[in-house]
Amino acid sequence: MDNPIDKVLDHLRAIADRAFELIDDIDARRKLIEQYFCVHPSTSEIHGQWYPVKTNTIPMEWVVADGADTDRRILYIHGGSWISGSPAGYRAFLSRVSQAAGAVVLAVDYRLAPEHKFPAGLNDCTQAYQWMRQNSPDGRGPALSTYLMGDSAGGNLALATLLKINDAKLPLPASLVAISPATDFTGGSPSLVSRASVDPIINPQILPALIPVYLGQNTSPTDPYASPLFGNYSGMPPLLLQVGDVEVLLDDSTRLAKHAREQGCDVTLDIWDGMPHVFQGFAPFLPDASEAIAKIGQFIRHH
Repeated sequence: MDNPIDKVLDHLRAIADRAFELIDDIDARRKLIEQYFCVHPSTSEIHGQWYPVKTNTIPMEWVVADGADTDRRILYIHGGSWISGSPAGYRAFLSRVSQAAGAVVLAVDYRLAPEHKFPAGLNDCTQAYQWMRQNSPDGRGPALSTYLMGDSAGGNLALATLLKINDAKLPLPASLVAISPATDFTGGSPSLVSRASVDPIINPQILPALIPVYLGQNTSPTDPYASPLFGNYSGMPPLLLQVGDVEVLLDDSTRLAKHAREQGCDVTLDIWDGMPHVFQGFAPFLPDASEAIAKIGQFIRHH
């Protein structure tokens, strides 16, 4: 039997190769990225229920594991390089997060670039967080506790959402979990070079091309809402950063952890040996993914 991690890495390399072939076909790339976690049938099994939120604003959906507390709510912001991804591709993973954390998850289908450039997606995430604070899956009203969570581009947006709601003097979440977040649009992370030959999915040479696609021409790469590495984390809630050590984005996490700690923020930096970008979505097929989700659940329950 093949080692699960070998199968995951082969799967990601195949997606990366195909994505490069489709570089000028954004619709095809978006369909491809929906298959990111589909390495084995078990990764698509949903534990609990999901259903769309009926509002007149942003498309969203609840993911609710059996027994999850509807008064404890996680806003989840999906990845996809700011140009792809959707809640649909994350349902199985989020059902496991809901189960591990004992909380319900609201996945926001924020507007994507290039059709909608920065800060459209961030504005959607901020609005979704505000909506979640006041609304539950069962109509119970305001939350007792809220959390922010996201992966990759969604980790970027989760951190930016935290910065934005803090600047607006709005109530902060109890904690934030960022999985392999992109935190620096200036390209200052050493791992962009040191991990380039071992990262199976992200080609760092493509990253600069995302700047005009997502940010447009009028936003500085050092704007904290674009690059959360440059934000102020004084007085912020605890952060959990999970990242694999073969990722080109590794130092986007290590540098953010150092920066936030220097400002007095409680940061847990969780680096996983040999694990690729957003490996958590390969649970239960990949044992490390299941262990990482359990750690996320413990972190959220503790806060």
